[in-house]
Amino acid sequence: MAFEGLSEKLEQAFKKLRSKGKVSEADVREAMREVRLALLEADVSYKVAKDFIQSVTEKAIGAQVLESLTPAQHIIKIVNEELTTLMGSEATTIRFASKPPTIVMMCGLQGSGKTTHAAKLARHYKKSGRRPLLVACDIYRPAAINQLQVVGGQVDVPVFEMGTENPVVIAKKAVLHAKDYGFDMVFLDTAGRLQIDEVLMDELKNIKSEVEPDEIMLVVDAMTGQEAVNVAKGFDDALGIDGVIITKLDGDTRGGAALSVKAVTGKPIKFVGMGEKLDALEPFYPDRMASRILGMGDMLTLIEKAQTDYDAKEAEKLAQKLEENAFDLNDLMDQMKQIRKMGSLSSIIGMLPGGAKVSDEETAEGEVQMVRMEAIIGSMTARERQKPDIINPSRKRRIAAGSGTRVEDVNRLLKQFTQMQKMFKQFGGKGKKGGRKRMPFGMRQAMNNMDQMPF
Repeated sequence: MAFEGLSEKLEQAFKKLRSKGKVSEADVREAMREVRLALLEADVSYKVAKDFIQSVTEKAIGAQVLESLTPAQHIIKIVNEELTTLMGSEATTIRFASKPPTIVMMCGLQGSGKTTHAAKLARHYKKSGRRPLLVACDIYRPAAINQLQVVGGQVDVPVFEMGTENPVVIAKKAVLHAKDYGFDMVFLDTAGRLQIDEVLMDELKNIKSEVEPDEIMLVVDAMTGQEAVNVAKGFDDALGIDGVIITKLDGDTRGGAALSVKAVTGKPIKFVGMGEKLDALEPFYPDRMASRILGMGDMLTLIEKAQTDYDAKEAEKLAQKLEENAFDLNDLMDQMKQIRKMGSLSSIIGMLPGGAKVSDEETAEGEVQMVRMEAIIGSMTARERQKPDIINPSRKRRIAAGSGTRVEDVNRLLKQFTQMQKMFKQFGGKGKKGGRKRMPFGMRQAMNNMDQMPF
């Protein structure tokens, strides 16, 4: 999960403060020393880390904080606010042209994920009702045009290409094509290099001069740590970028780029890539990311993902089944598929309060359990899924053999499903006056009994 290492170290530092009834200035300075070390280990710029600690310390050693009843909570609140400020305070997004199309020039070094994230952005805005067009301006990298066509096809966005024609000419004609055919957004997938050089910058400057993009978006790889910030500064000095997309933020990354890029370049992070799939793109909210880093979760983003990815008709159908106490194993399978549409289990857990405390091993085991459960249900007959009560020992052996699992795994799934049915019966149905029954206190116990469920 993103910032896992940093989150753990910050949690350890704050745990010491929470254990003290009264906090002294020396306690604050000791905690801030640990926070500074955690930031440096996360590959945050030394100057950025130094300025951050100085600002937090000045606010934390005030009498209002140290003499309060909950000084540790006050200090964590200050750290949260300063982290948010460090990453940009407010979320920003692509500025739209007053007269379409809005031209977005994608740039970055080779291997940063520029082509993939051009398609991700196109998909993101297409879902918002826009008509995007992808443009293949990378004529140097082998199969670059083909790659853009493949990802464009996957997100159902057309790709404009002219083979190995001059990229400046391609960009100019693509914009004219967009105007003629009613595309209101143009994403220029430009060429990258292994490093910033004069040839690369001259080409990008020529494209910029010719088509006057509304937004120059730089794509950087979070896995490169502090080097990502240096790349952002280099592109900004030479080209003048408007925003940054940080990719691979879901991986085993230290996160220093996300914490440093705004402070070093003055340019905001606008999106983050949270996985390889083309739907794994999130708008960057500094306050929400600060909450994730501090282990407080990000429920707003999780709710938004659920609203976006969850099928409304399926939700209505499920509600009706719960109302009638008719929830079966087919429905359980559907719910697991809906969860998968929201992203990996690790990304979902990372948005939950306390999710940073869940180890990679536990998350991986949860993923394995979900795959195992789907395999078991998939090995059942239609009648067995509808009426699990008919599954006797011989059927269990057949299901286990068909799913590549053990009879014990089948028994565990059936037991968990029975517990779910009991829980739903406790708060499903109608009350005497026609309204829904209030959720009884016993539901909490029913949920506690479901400790083996991976979601």
